[in-house]
Amino acid sequence: MTTSTDTGTTWPSYDRPEDLADIEATPLAERGLPSTSYELLRRAAEQWPERTALTVLPDAASWRTPRNRTYAELLADVHQAANALHRLGVRRRDTVALLSPNCDELITALLAAQLAGIVTPVNPALAHDHVAELIRRSGARVLITASPELDPEAFATSTELARDGLVDHVLVLRPTVAERAPLPAAERATVTYLADIAAHSLRDRFLGELPTATDLASFFHTGGTTGVPKLAAHTHTNEITDAWMIAANSTLDEDSVVFAALPLFHVNALVITLLAPLLRGQQVVWAGSLGYRDLTLYAEFWRIVEHYRIGTMSAVPTVYTVLGTCPVGGADISSMRCAMVGASALPEGVRTDFETATGIPLVEGYGLTEATCVSVRGFLEVRRPGSVGQRLPYQQIKIMDMETGAELSAGEIGAIFISGPTVFPGYVEGRDHDGYRIGGRGKVVDGWLDTGDLGHVDEDGFLYLTGRAKDLIIRGGHNIDPRVIEDALLSHPAVTGALAVGQPDQRAGEVPVAYVTLAHGMVSEDELRAWARAHASEAAAVPKAVRVVAALPVTAVGKPYKLPLRADATRRVLSDALADIHDVEEISVEADSGSVEAIVWLRASASADTTAEVEGRVGKFTVPCRILQRKPKDD
Repeated sequence: MTTSTDTGTTWPSYDRPEDLADIEATPLAERGLPSTSYELLRRAAEQWPERTALTVLPDAASWRTPRNRTYAELLADVHQAANALHRLGVRRRDTVALLSPNCDELITALLAAQLAGIVTPVNPALAHDHVAELIRRSGARVLITASPELDPEAFATSTELARDGLVDHVLVLRPTVAERAPLPAAERATVTYLADIAAHSLRDRFLGELPTATDLASFFHTGGTTGVPKLAAHTHTNEITDAWMIAANSTLDEDSVVFAALPLFHVNALVITLLAPLLRGQQVVWAGSLGYRDLTLYAEFWRIVEHYRIGTMSAVPTVYTVLGTCPVGGADISSMRCAMVGASALPEGVRTDFETATGIPLVEGYGLTEATCVSVRGFLEVRRPGSVGQRLPYQQIKIMDMETGAELSAGEIGAIFISGPTVFPGYVEGRDHDGYRIGGRGKVVDGWLDTGDLGHVDEDGFLYLTGRAKDLIIRGGHNIDPRVIEDALLSHPAVTGALAVGQPDQRAGEVPVAYVTLAHGMVSEDELRAWARAHASEAAAVPKAVRVVAALPVTAVGKPYKLPLRADATRRVLSDALADIHDVEEISVEADSGSVEAIVWLRASASADTTAEVEGRVGKFTVPCRILQRKPKDD
């Protein structure tokens, strides 16, 4: 069974697990998909020229006075901006970096950069040296950034990069629905508004070489918040096929309105709330520059849903935790068919609270940047508790034994591997006269991507996540899945978040400890540990300590980030082990590139015997450690 748009484009029926086989009976190559993001936009502008494509809110408080653009206007704006980039020397193998929070012009800039060359969106919240390294690695000489009014720190970082000679041109974006203000000059680079430099460019066509399906479309950074993130390369095929897999659902139609508030430096915003709606001719309502970080948004959210007749949205679990507490009041939110959730595990309590308060079902998904964006999603009509859903069409999933490499049967837990047209070509490792050097660093072997995640599939192909392979806690040779501990603690009514990590131990190598956040009530850490003991599935998983914190560390896109917790646990253990040695002045633990390293500082007067004593005690733990001695102060 298929459904058709008013333009004759055929969409498959896809709302139940059994639809997957029917969809894949038609080869992907016969689907007639656009080959690039530019062809996608051009098709949309030809089919729905007067339909509203974008509605961009200046901010949450000003949701009644947005900036609207039709599909025809968006295409013309992209032509104009891309021609301006072409005039600055951007060619097919050149990158354009973006350093800005969301705004109306950023959407144009992203699509224009993919038309003229390759786009590299960068999180403006990253440390300056990380931004600089990503720009250097991408090879971008043109940087599109926020104006001082939109994001003063991003603008300051951009002008510093120009002074350092890393970029030649700094093109500035205005806040949505705002006037231009004079721009300060920068050494060694031109600084001007993108709108000004594009003002006299052609709007009806692009003058440069058009991209093809196999050309690189984007470099997205991925990784933790310490250590420079990696740059994952995506082709146009990667992005278009993943966007089609998301758009091919029977829940939403061409009249459905999508709400977008995730930052465009993350693939979720690009694939789910920009490219996928372009395939269906849907209107997208974009939140202001702060997105889900705008506290006013939560107070206004249900009125926004009612006013724009929002049909769906995409967010991380923490957003739904807050929305579940925001009264709907008298707002008519019947237009919202479902809400999509991903990026981190969805606590069952969050799902229950949100769905009970709003009546809106949450549809969970799973994916990673190295597979473009989404590889698995759930269904409205068929639910499997604990599962993140079924693989998307034309993608494949298998579970592998981590030691033998053998493929496992249904129900057996192992490493999750993904293959298909969304698997990325690799990470950016450098650039030479032949173009970019792209390497998989062992992540992709024979077309199969090692996700780094653990899980299992059931007999019907539904995927269940059980943790990260690198997060396994090995207690005396026994592997402990931290998810067992986290689930036990999350079942406590006062616990809103939980992360378990390994803490170094002299006898067992490491033991589990947990960090939690609380919603309410005076619950002691001892009570929480007792709760974990009563609810954990095995004795070895009972945490040695449960520590209450104000907030759990997350990456810039809201994913749980355990490395700082491992560092904290290591520092605590070493501090206890060395507490009685007077000459130990300071103990710090650095967390970087997936590992932790301790540094023990001794007083300048510490003797060789003291150094040996410290070495002996630290050596009982399997923790990389440097022992340094302060230099004597000058007289």
